[in-house]
Amino acid sequence: MRIYIYSGGEHLVAKSGVGQAIRHQREMLRRAGVETTDRWSGDAWAIHINTVLPDILPAVFWARLTGRKVVCYGHSTMEDFRHSFRGSDALAPLFRRWITFCYGLGDVVLTPTEYSRHLLESYGLKRPVYAISNGVDTDFFAPNPALREAFRQRRGLRAGEKAVVSVGHTIARKGLPEFADLARRMRSVRFIWYGWTDPRLVPADIRQVMETAPENLDFPGYVDREELREAYCGADAFAFMSHEETEGIVVLEALACGIPTVLRDIPVYDGWLEDGKNVYKAADQEDFQRTLEGILSGTLPDLTAAGRAVAEERSLEAVGQRLREIYRRENILPLLVPKRARA
Repeated sequence: MRIYIYSGGEHLVAKSGVGQAIRHQREMLRRAGVETTDRWSGDAWAIHINTVLPDILPAVFWARLTGRKVVCYGHSTMEDFRHSFRGSDALAPLFRRWITFCYGLGDVVLTPTEYSRHLLESYGLKRPVYAISNGVDTDFFAPNPALREAFRQRRGLRAGEKAVVSVGHTIARKGLPEFADLARRMRSVRFIWYGWTDPRLVPADIRQVMETAPENLDFPGYVDREELREAYCGADAFAFMSHEETEGIVVLEALACGIPTVLRDIPVYDGWLEDGKNVYKAADQEDFQRTLEGILSGTLPDLTAAGRAVAEERSLEAVGQRLREIYRRENILPLLVPKRARA
């Protein structure tokens, strides 16, 4: 038996967390001994739906017609749609209705955290909703001191110059304006924002932030996973200032690479990321600045080993096994026989 991971519209989300989550699903299932396919086949028993684009409707209809199970991934919420792209605030209530309809098409809904599960259930979904991490490749994203010099040379850092990185779409929700403000407050530190958003979707105020950014703030744009790993392993701190998330794959990647991490103190991290234990959390700009200064000066305790442990609990292997358990519980693959995963 196989899982059909529906790929329609995947090219539109390839550079986002949803695109990364789709790639993770293929790999975690492979490691768990479950075969996947990118098209309907006679032995495809269930279909994974990861987007809420209109093209999913024929795929779901065909699954119903042929007796296959439908697994919908709840990557998006109304809350994380707000403050994102041009016009997103006005469209947010309609977006909530649409995603509620789309997720309701599934036999089961999977979403990355308990926080996002509670949000989706509050929308009135009638299907079972499970919290299951998007996972992280802890073999690829791992501490590697040898990458530090490569990162510093690539970014042209001076001897002794500190570097703080962040990753995400260039939108307000991800905290881009606040990141730029931190760069102005800490002129001796290099700030680097990795990520790209189609300029047609970027509001004028965010374009203004980027055009007037201080000289110590760089925007390399979207980079491949090798260069991103290099940044996690080579920079001195990771500052993720997002105001709303359903999980944050980049947070898991950073923790897996052992970079000191400071996050905005928002509900999505409750219960699995603890301030002063495996990450640092900040409530406002002054708090972010104080924490980063403490990390960069070495006066705050090193939490990276505990952060790495959090990532290992959400490795692709661990999440793949959790996914198999949900399949069994919800009768998604009733005839699933465990296979030996390939190395």
